[in-house]
Amino acid sequence: MKSEKIAVIIPMFNVEKHIEKVIESIPDLVDLIIIVDDHSRDNSVVIVKNIPDKRLIVIEHEVNKGVGGAMISGFKKAMELCASIVIKVDGDGQMPMDYLNDLISPILLGQADFSKGNRFANFEDLTHMPLIRRIGNLGLSFITKAASGYWNVFDPTNGFFAMDGPTLRKLRLDDLHPRYFFESSLLCTLYRVGSVIEDIPMPAKYGEETSSLSEWKTLFEFPPLLFVRLINRIWLRYFVMDFSVASISLIFSFIFLFFGCVWGLNWWYRSIQTGIPATSGTVIIAALPVILGFQLFLQFLTNDVQNIPNKPINKRGKTLI
Repeated sequence: MKSEKIAVIIPMFNVEKHIEKVIESIPDLVDLIIIVDDHSRDNSVVIVKNIPDKRLIVIEHEVNKGVGGAMISGFKKAMELCASIVIKVDGDGQMPMDYLNDLISPILLGQADFSKGNRFANFEDLTHMPLIRRIGNLGLSFITKAASGYWNVFDPTNGFFAMDGPTLRKLRLDDLHPRYFFESSLLCTLYRVGSVIEDIPMPAKYGEETSSLSEWKTLFEFPPLLFVRLINRIWLRYFVMDFSVASISLIFSFIFLFFGCVWGLNWWYRSIQTGIPATSGTVIIAALPVILGFQLFLQFLTNDVQNIPNKPINKRGKTLI
């Protein structure tokens, strides 16, 4: 007897060309298909309501709230219906349903609380991804690793993910971003509750669909949002919830770097004004704190990389369905 209740959440916005095929591709192991229409301006809702699938539940937004806002509505409905696993699937047909079993397997086996697709695992598959997205994802992945604390994950904007139901109930949904920063903000929120994340290699799939997410908009909007979450994570993790050698290393790294840079720039400016070169002793006084500060920062960074959550909240260990 099947003991899991699996729910798929589809945030829907102007995908009338794809939504029917997406729903038809969802396998029978899924118990609930929660469609959240984010105030589509096309016939998406009409199409969905005419699909004879008893698993369908349709939520309609009176105003557009963004993909994050749609997912929050879907999360609330999934928790209300006591779903034990929640899966996000976009309505544009980019996500390969053949990999759904691979996505939920780590959760069912009790190895992870959250699993997500990684389109960068296979070099050949990358040729199918537009170049601008490839470059943008590489840079975005690195700063997302730092902001979220999950140095082991890649492809942070991949929205094909699965989450353990009890893990979802531990999250503060108010911390999730309502728009396209949703996936990255979700990773940051998962870190706070100590969730274990596993990347699932899968191909990049691009057809005739067009993305509503501008690469240039991502370039300018995401880094400031990630920087705020980085500062918040470091403060909570190393100064509020714990205070360790890593905390001390970080403090002194900034003290030494600040002193060395200020001292060096001050004497460099004086040398320019007077035309008298700084003495070797002056240069050493500037260089040594910078070197020491950089070494202490590397020590902190090494410790941070080793502090990735590795004990799943999820206590499963069952046979796959």
